[in-house]
Amino acid sequence: MSEQHTEWLPPAAAPPPPHGSADANEALGRPERKPWYRRVGGALLVVGAVVVKFAAKLKALLFLLPKVKLLTTSATMLVSVAAYALFWGWSFAVGFVLLLFVHEMGHVIQLRREGIKASAPMFIPFLGAVVAAKSLGKDALAEARVGLAGPVLGSLGALAAAVIGAATGSEFWLALAFTGFFLNLFNLLPVVPLDGGRAMAAMAPWMWFAGFAGLVVLTFVFPNPIMLLILVVGGLATWQRWQQRKSGDPKQQAYYRVSPRNRALVAAVYVGLIAALAVGMDLTHVVRTLG
Repeated sequence: MSEQHTEWLPPAAAPPPPHGSADANEALGRPERKPWYRRVGGALLVVGAVVVKFAAKLKALLFLLPKVKLLTTSATMLVSVAAYALFWGWSFAVGFVLLLFVHEMGHVIQLRREGIKASAPMFIPFLGAVVAAKSLGKDALAEARVGLAGPVLGSLGALAAAVIGAATGSEFWLALAFTGFFLNLFNLLPVVPLDGGRAMAAMAPWMWFAGFAGLVVLTFVFPNPIMLLILVVGGLATWQRWQQRKSGDPKQQAYYRVSPRNRALVAAVYVGLIAALAVGMDLTHVVRTLG
């Protein structure tokens, strides 16, 4: 994901007002700036309202996308390549979109192994890709398998780029591998709707709140519209899932019933992926020097 953040700055010719002085702002003809937490909070409320208002329409649209012949996988891939090429150049954009494709195909393959009909990936520039399916499996264990399948296959794709980079000494392939490792590691954050949140459904659903707290920190450290959108969607999804789990519905209780053995297996894959991806990022990190 790529992001930009633009901060409002006062006119250069105007002298700086005393800290926290509303009179000085008024005298200089500038609006009084609200504290940062109010500005961010206001932005979150606006984004949240938009997401809530159009959530049903967006969900319906996602299920209709695979039926629209114009928006084929190859067409949306080309659009994404063109968008990323504006910032990274054509070669890197093609490689990045292919890594996204490999990651998403991990979800598609596992969904079909679970007996669930899944669409081919549909790409959305700067947001990633989406796979349409009626469900993620019959229970939380199946959901975890579907969620982890993306990072597993995606990590293998990044590993292939790393091997090429190591064999040829090409910084291009090493940088592409680093990006792929980072992409898959980010998706392992333990918050829905990310892949890590799917794994937590079978491991420890309470970790959704820890993951959401981490997402809040990342949003403040790297503030941008994409992170705000993920934060709002993640917050709504986390609250909805937790309420369903605590509703006492026998179907919900059966859905989250996972044996200790299977819970340990999911945890082993999850932790092992995080460790492997961290090592991969360290080995493929390219230090750029000026001059």
